[in-house]
Amino acid sequence: MKNKYNNDAIIGGKNITASYTKTGELLRVIYPMPDFRSWIDEFLTGVKINDSGMIYLHQDINNQYNQYYTENTNILHTEIFNTYFKLWIKQTDFVLLKNSVLVKKYQFENRNNIDLNVNFLVHAKLLSNFNNMVGSQIKNNALVQYCHDYELYTFSKTNLLSYQLNDTRENITSGEIFDKDYIGMSCDSSISYDIGTIKPGEKKELVLYLYFRKKEEKITEEELNKQINQIKKLDIEKEEQVVEKYWKKFVKDHLGMTLLPETTEFNKKLNRIYQRSILLFPLLINEDTGGVVAAVEIDEQMTKCGRYSYCWPRDAVFVTKALDCIKMTKETEKFYKIFCKETQSKNGMWEQRFYTDCRLAPCWGYQIDETASVIHGVYEHYKVVKQEKFLKDTYKMCENAAKFLCIYMDNILGKRDQSDVVKKEIEETYHTQDRTKLPKSYDLWEMHEGVHLYSLSAIYSAFQAMKEINAILKPGYEQNNRLKVESMNKLEAKMVNYQEEIKKYINDNLYDESTKSFLRNLNDKQTDISQLGIVVPFNIFSPKEKKVQNTVEKINLTLRTYTGGYLRFEDDHYCGGKSPWPISTLWMAMYYKKAGEKRKAKECLEFVVNTANEHGFLAEQVDNQTMAPSWVNALGWAHAMFIAYLS
Repeated sequence: MKNKYNNDAIIGGKNITASYTKTGELLRVIYPMPDFRSWIDEFLTGVKINDSGMIYLHQDINNQYNQYYTENTNILHTEIFNTYFKLWIKQTDFVLLKNSVLVKKYQFENRNNIDLNVNFLVHAKLLSNFNNMVGSQIKNNALVQYCHDYELYTFSKTNLLSYQLNDTRENITSGEIFDKDYIGMSCDSSISYDIGTIKPGEKKELVLYLYFRKKEEKITEEELNKQINQIKKLDIEKEEQVVEKYWKKFVKDHLGMTLLPETTEFNKKLNRIYQRSILLFPLLINEDTGGVVAAVEIDEQMTKCGRYSYCWPRDAVFVTKALDCIKMTKETEKFYKIFCKETQSKNGMWEQRFYTDCRLAPCWGYQIDETASVIHGVYEHYKVVKQEKFLKDTYKMCENAAKFLCIYMDNILGKRDQSDVVKKEIEETYHTQDRTKLPKSYDLWEMHEGVHLYSLSAIYSAFQAMKEINAILKPGYEQNNRLKVESMNKLEAKMVNYQEEIKKYINDNLYDESTKSFLRNLNDKQTDISQLGIVVPFNIFSPKEKKVQNTVEKINLTLRTYTGGYLRFEDDHYCGGKSPWPISTLWMAMYYKKAGEKRKAKECLEFVVNTANEHGFLAEQVDNQTMAPSWVNALGWAHAMFIAYLS
């Protein structure tokens, strides 16, 4: 598989998410969940014009490109103009609402003064390995590529001109493909269609359907052929209108703020990011469980990272805050009531990351803020919906998590309670009775083990949230459930004590007298943008406190780049470590907004808006020289902080 780092554009719907380059090349199709199965290794399209060889639509020296979405939709258009033959092609990609079908519509226009004879070719290579071999066959005028559990049908109303199932890479560049076999054992196959002669000024059209199927769905061949024929009979113009109407209504229904008047380029860009965020979130969410992936995958082979297409509870909590801001409260509720309940460990904690179907994903470390963030998020959601039933439904989960946090704090503070059942459970989990050998927590960046300011702040906020939840629910139990009230009071007394201890611990151990500022951990004095967590979102300290202001000044001296964006932390080595992060810059904007420093907050916001890509996607990192996204485009966390800042 080749490396495909840049998802310049993303579309999707129902159970399909797809990503593209800025020239319209289909990079990935993920089905049937936003993190489950990436299908495409290569999906290359091209044309043979008159006596030419294969002219690839997405990588020819004579091609000019223009890409855009239908406004407020997940319908993507890529205009391709071949300046040599003067053939204009408009590629339109969208996902149907009712079927697992990705539509690729191609419109051809001859802008030359001679006739153009055009053949259209598709070279499709599916991902394959020793445990997932892909075969192919031609059936019912369709290219069928299949493995043990899934299959992809690529077809059109137009009849196939030719096909080749094996060794297609050897000769497709000539624009001529042929195969005597109707079935093959290759993951790499090609098909072609005859568009015919296009006269000067004439237009023609070809529509491709990519139909994804799970084989576990029992169906006869006759029924399958019927489904394919029904798809072929669709009025594709009408279907596009249906999809357009759906997404435009979705955006309208989920505007959490009044859009800015588009009197300036800045306002136009800001509105575009805001609306694109609304359209992105559904493509990252598992509609059955509420699990949220961090981003559409960019590095399957882990050449630069440990992959992104997983659900980190902490990241998802940031996203659910944004979902509540844009009136996607049902999706937020599903995350807490289904995903979080299913993924919580017996001892009350959450592991690092999961698949969105609630199964444990590959992990490399324990992070205490994952657990604390969930409790914090539950109460934040309640503050929006004001539904006691939601708190009752999630109370046991939060209670178990809070008890786990108490054990963690007991470990930090050096206390022991041999009678504590939860402590015994965690010790059994990690096969140790020695307090000093209990697992150290990674920081939120997953790079440093130890005791961290951000993590302690998250725990403080979780305890505060739990106290507020108790205050809401306790009156309902006082009349008929004395034991429950006693249990709540006991836990609350512990949390009050631990909050006092946390604040004291921070002042005593995570404060540098020489700089009069806070430290990010016990082991170094490197500045870290997450130190702002003590103010936003966890509210331990006021933004106006001198210690906080000194910390912010140190952040500005060490993390602010010459372009106005902020690094993640000093001496960051991830992907070079020299690029500012929209997340970091938005974090500063949130701090300044809370501190009442509107001008500085707007400066941070301007950096973020000006470095979004042309479609309104925010990246994880930005190149300081080009001011363009440089790593992980359309990061859910970045879009979430953008929405939360504006709300």
